[in-house]
Amino acid sequence: MGGARWILLDQDDIQHALSALMFAELDGVLVAVDHRRTNPGLGLWQRAVHLLLVSEQEDAEEIRLKTGITRVISNDSSTIEDYLW
Repeated sequence: MGGARWILLDQDDIQHALSALMFAELDGVLVAVDHRRTNPGLGLWQRAVHLLLVSEQEDAEEIRLKTGITRVISNDSSTIEDYLW
């Protein structure tokens, strides 16, 4: 992960990226997940996520409060890259 600023994941990638998520914060890498196809539910993986993109059908503020994710965006038309900082 040397030199990377972000890890960009699709919701289907999460189960295969758990080890990367574990070390991302130690390396100073931010994690963004596009989770628009289904409700994100709750999970330990969310502790490593800084940006979560969800469907417009979801309440972004409610998800942010429940998960502690820094930024939760509900938008069906933008790409996750539009919200990186």
